[in-house]
Amino acid sequence: MPIHSMTGFARAQVRVHDQLKYTLSVKSVNHRFLDVQFRLPSGLDALEMELRRAMKELLIRGHVEMLLSIDRSSQQAAGYNRELVAGYLAAFNAARDEHGLLGEPDLNEILSLPGALLADNRANSEEDLVALAASVEREIGPLLDQLKAMRAREGESLEAVLLATLNRLAEAVAGVEALRPEVEERYQERLTQRLLAATGTEFNRQRLLEEVAVLVERSDVSEELARMHTHIQHFRELLAAGGEAGKKLDFLLQEMKREANTLLSKTGGISGKGNRITELGLAMKAEIEKAREQVQNVE
Repeated sequence: MPIHSMTGFARAQVRVHDQLKYTLSVKSVNHRFLDVQFRLPSGLDALEMELRRAMKELLIRGHVEMLLSIDRSSQQAAGYNRELVAGYLAAFNAARDEHGLLGEPDLNEILSLPGALLADNRANSEEDLVALAASVEREIGPLLDQLKAMRAREGESLEAVLLATLNRLAEAVAGVEALRPEVEERYQERLTQRLLAATGTEFNRQRLLEEVAVLVERSDVSEELARMHTHIQHFRELLAAGGEAGKKLDFLLQEMKREANTLLSKTGGISGKGNRITELGLAMKAEIEKAREQVQNVE
């Protein structure tokens, strides 16, 4: 089962009958939980509950917006407010006769009055609301399947990006492993020279070397590198398993960042190839941050 992105979009345009058409669209973006919002015509409260149930069954995470828009143009019926128009004409004629004026009423002006033209909005009728809700309930399954298919395609792209990032991260870890023995040796030599210079010849040389060994051991990054390898392998396994992996992947990346920071703190201040380890450590952190940006959109 592949991982899924939380980004997706789907739309369906449906004709219920000659005077009733609608467009049903749904889009989703990343979110910590499943957050669903609806924009539906009034009178469809029961339908909203059904749509919310369907989404919870098929989606795990994401901010999801669903819009149901009715094609009003298919519902316009010719008509006008006879009482309003008759009243206007009567008032016009009375004012003209009373003041002895000339002129005829302008039909365009009359029909532009608020409420003069009537539109028979059939979608607000009880019969059409029932038909509309029934149609949407039939369409919601295929629509959400379309959304999930897009989220799956986006997930494939995310997985490819994350795997490429993991490969670069693993290369940086391998680079540090290759340099570690020589850097530790240089570190021990430098530390021994500085301690000898500070203590003089009267200090027990064997004791000094033992202390140096302890300090070098504390600066050893082998455990950090081993844990980094383990985290990378676990990350790959989670990607392969798919499903609801986003939060787990984000946690793993936080652990990787902690290991990279520890590695940098232990190897800082060593010249020569130690500088190369610092560069590799910084490269690790950069790749981890790139991965974290991508993982925020994994379901």
